[in-house]
Amino acid sequence: MGNLSSAILVEPSVEFQSSYLEALREFHAEGRRLDIRIDGIEADFEGFVADLTHRAIPGLHPPELVPETWLWLIDGDEYIGRASIRHELNDELLLVAGHIGYEIRPTKRRRGYGTQILALSLERAREMGIYDVLVTCDTDNVGSRKIIEANGGRLENEIQVPNSSVRKLRFWIANGG
Repeated sequence: MGNLSSAILVEPSVEFQSSYLEALREFHAEGRRLDIRIDGIEADFEGFVADLTHRAIPGLHPPELVPETWLWLIDGDEYIGRASIRHELNDELLLVAGHIGYEIRPTKRRRGYGTQILALSLERAREMGIYDVLVTCDTDNVGSRKIIEANGGRLENEIQVPNSSVRKLRFWIANGG
């Protein structure tokens, strides 16, 4: 494990249930992803995976959500992190979240996986016809800023998230085409 060249993006799968749940416990331990109930996912992991997969299909989600493709970064048989590629941007995504969101489980950070997951997500976005990609991060997330810049991100601006104390950096990546 740990050889970045062996890490790949895959569709969410029940095959990775155990390591996904371990990663979710890691996020909970650091106070993140607390909105996701481990016991509920564990009870119907197949349904959870199906829900993630269905998010890419237009019309199968509430109108305020855009279609998005969820992918997992896997190294061997271990869940490392996730990426979500939004097929289009609504007003909120254009302001705050962008086309691609990603996260690496806490015990696998600072090993190059973040840079790799964004690079692989950009390849997938290009295949989907997304050539100008908006990626954002919180102003205090130095690691994420470095990941975005390593993948060609050019800072457009810094914004205050409405109704929040959070400030975001907005980067654009020219993604071929």
